[in-house]
Amino acid sequence: MTKYKLLDKQKEFIEIPHSQALDVAIYQGGYGSGKTWCGSLLGILLAHKYSGCKGLVGAKEYELVRKTTLVSYLDHLENLGFMPEKDYIYNKIDKIIRFSNGSEILFTALDDPEKFKSLNLHWAEIEEASQITDSSFKQLLGRLRNTYRGRDWLDFRYRLFGHTNPQADKGWIWKRFVEHSKENYRLIIAPTTNNIYLPPHFIQSMKESYDEEYYRINVLGEFGNYSSGLVVKGFSDENKLYLKYNNELPLHLTCDFNVDPMCWAIAHKDKENVYFIDELVLENTSTQQCIDEFIRRYPNHKSEIIINGDASGDNRSTQSEYTNYAIIKNALNSYGYKNVKFRLRNYNPPIMNRISSFNARVKNSQGERHLFVDPRRCKWILYNIYNLSFKEGTSIVNVPTHTQIKSSHELKFLEHPFDAISYLVEYYWRLRG
Repeated sequence: MTKYKLLDKQKEFIEIPHSQALDVAIYQGGYGSGKTWCGSLLGILLAHKYSGCKGLVGAKEYELVRKTTLVSYLDHLENLGFMPEKDYIYNKIDKIIRFSNGSEILFTALDDPEKFKSLNLHWAEIEEASQITDSSFKQLLGRLRNTYRGRDWLDFRYRLFGHTNPQADKGWIWKRFVEHSKENYRLIIAPTTNNIYLPPHFIQSMKESYDEEYYRINVLGEFGNYSSGLVVKGFSDENKLYLKYNNELPLHLTCDFNVDPMCWAIAHKDKENVYFIDELVLENTSTQQCIDEFIRRYPNHKSEIIINGDASGDNRSTQSEYTNYAIIKNALNSYGYKNVKFRLRNYNPPIMNRISSFNARVKNSQGERHLFVDPRRCKWILYNIYNLSFKEGTSIVNVPTHTQIKSSHELKFLEHPFDAISYLVEYYWRLRG
């Protein structure tokens, strides 16, 4: 059985310093500060201590729970010496861990508060709390009403706890835990530097990889106003270069499949840098017409062609020749390009992940630039870099409405060119926390 030695901030999160019947705690930490690890450990401690208790673990989407939080729970159970079938059973269909002492932990999505409206819980945990809505938070609070008590539950408290990277904007966590904090509402801020067990190079590598504002928020764990103003931060004339196409280097084609306009970008890259040399931004078009235009512009490419872009352009549940990427592959093969590779995510990452990865290439916290755009051939890419913004006070990208586009035609070209280029950047330089 593994013995754990908790960090100071993790102890602060697990222990309750007040005497009220309800404890609400958020562990807000930088990358590598042990957020999920600590939250799942607390859930197991509660299930073990209070025999017959009912707990819930959720996130905005179940996929996040399945791939992150649930894995952490099962790792803890193994490390702490709990035996499958003897001490607990994990039911994959019901998404429940049932313990031999009668305790249960349900794993679920929190996207729709109505789904858990009828539950009666003793405790609940939220993975990536900043991603859920305030209404989901309030609904969970209302579920902490199970009246069952074991005879040995002498110090029992209802508990709602979560962990998260800092919010990009000052949302419901800021409102409830800073602006209008109560004695039983606890915010534990844990910078990455608090984790003494991280390898020495870890912090330095993040300084090199992240832009300045992103580092302050997601490493130091501070609140910020990261999402105010423009989506792309730190871009300057130093990021603009007159670039040369080289037909003997791999050529990347990264795609967004909006029909009007359809937006693709063409780039070279190396280990650290990406060079956007051209763009395809066509109105009222099709995938076939776009790939035909690509072939017209690059008819004699000798090296491999690597396709990146929107994961939804590839319907992997079928082998249809009519998926967007199948159309691209067939056209390139028919023309004579046989060395075609696809580098795609299984699903599209959240927009903020793509934005953060993109900004880290534009300019990292040490002032280094690793993303370059040719101003002669990338008109709409630069238009997005200089104009795509967030809605004021939020981390929501301000996408023009149909009415706004009718008044100003160029607004039609906001968002989709950035989607295309950020798919590529996030794929190769994903920020990991």
